[in-house]
Amino acid sequence: MSNPFDDDSQEFLALCNDEEQYSLWPTGITVPAGWQVVYGPAPRREVVDHIDRSWTDMRPKSLRDAVPEYGAAGGRADSAPSTGSRA
Repeated sequence: MSNPFDDDSQEFLALCNDEEQYSLWPTGITVPAGWQVVYGPAPRREVVDHIDRSWTDMRPKSLRDAVPEYGAAGGRADSAPSTGSRA
């Protein structure tokens, strides 16, 4: 049996949960509890592209909300980049 998540011939959905995490999901499989369809059905590549554009910060929403002063790159949003040398 082949993996339905790798089947480029079928359509997929983009799912999102309360933590704003995304999942690629085959249309023939029941959407699990706690997840909502936010895109699709569409070809696999189109759904993957949508997820790539939408899910720009991999941290769960609860972590982003708890530590808002940190940017997506993990550094403080209010700090200047280091030059690696001292004056």
